[in-house]
Amino acid sequence: MDTQNIAKNTTRELFLESFMAEAFREGCPFAVWKKPGQPLVEMIMDKDPQAYSRPNLDLDELPGGFMIHPFQNSEIHDQVYVKASRYERFMLGEASPAAEEEWNSNESILEGSATIVRNKIASLPEAPNSTPSNKENFLATVAKAIDRIQSGGFYKVVPARLKKRQLPPDFDLARVFLELCEAYPSAFVNCFYSETSGCWIGASPETLIRTKGDLFYTMALAGTQKAQGDNPLKNAAWTQKEIEEQALVSRYIVNCFKKIRLREYQELGPKTSVAGGLLHLKSEFLVDMKATNFPQLGSVMLELLHPTSAVCGMPKEDALAFLKAEEGFDRSYFSGFIGPVNLNGETSLFVNLRCAKLENNQALLYAGAGITEDSVPEKEWEETELKCDIIGKFIQTTKPH
Repeated sequence: MDTQNIAKNTTRELFLESFMAEAFREGCPFAVWKKPGQPLVEMIMDKDPQAYSRPNLDLDELPGGFMIHPFQNSEIHDQVYVKASRYERFMLGEASPAAEEEWNSNESILEGSATIVRNKIASLPEAPNSTPSNKENFLATVAKAIDRIQSGGFYKVVPARLKKRQLPPDFDLARVFLELCEAYPSAFVNCFYSETSGCWIGASPETLIRTKGDLFYTMALAGTQKAQGDNPLKNAAWTQKEIEEQALVSRYIVNCFKKIRLREYQELGPKTSVAGGLLHLKSEFLVDMKATNFPQLGSVMLELLHPTSAVCGMPKEDALAFLKAEEGFDRSYFSGFIGPVNLNGETSLFVNLRCAKLENNQALLYAGAGITEDSVPEKEWEETELKCDIIGKFIQTTKPH
């Protein structure tokens, strides 16, 4: 890396680290993100967090901000809305003029901000009901799920597991965020904090809904295998189990359209998609909200879709009951949904996957596996290991590579 790029990276890291440190110091919720395929990093801070601590899901009524929604609402885990009372942004390909002018890449300021962030993460209390998943227990849960599917209990279920990893002494949240942006350009790279949700970082491959102008968009993403070779898209070979798993998720979306009598939509795929060193099968759905006379489609579909069959199962209620009885830990905001709302004329909400919760000098890594009647328990464990590693490998050490 040449000297000019090193200076740009230092300046961007300084700008981001200082923003996070200010939010922690003042006790303000914040969110930082980069949308898939875009070089723009956006940051917001909420100077008045009480006004929208429990928002409804009528997206059109919300001010510009960032939605944080748990897998399941509860007294412990409630939806949070971070309003954009302060909004900053910078491009990954260039240094931030504001930071460059104000700090001139002052390393002492960078280290001071990093220390504030590191100390805050160390002080965050460990969540209750967050015991790491035991492999033997996970395999038994998968086997039980397969039996239930074969006996007609449900078509699919998505048990998850929790893995803990100690944060290194030099852990640097801003640097990890920027490394994720570089490593996973097609993911929704994000970091957010509120007193209710705690502090999270992730790189999600899955859009839940997006609305921009008159266009509504959602996707069905399922099936997982490791990307192989120089051209992984050409090397992909999908099994019947993976094809059927993805078809169930697509069917779930179509059934949601049927519930609201929406017949005019465009379906693209399925096709192979690369996300964080893994391959998935993806179908995309588009609706012209003006042509269908359905301006509230984003809010309506959000209520219908979450939690999707890609993170829960199908039928939803039966799968949820199984997960509640068998999973053995609290998902919290993992497999909930997150993302910017009503900013720059767009709302983009993503499923909170490939993520870690940071607390008490630890990273809590979450991953799930879609189980159908053709699943093999050992392979499902290996899949969750690959998914945990997408974020986990970036927190083992945060010194420049």
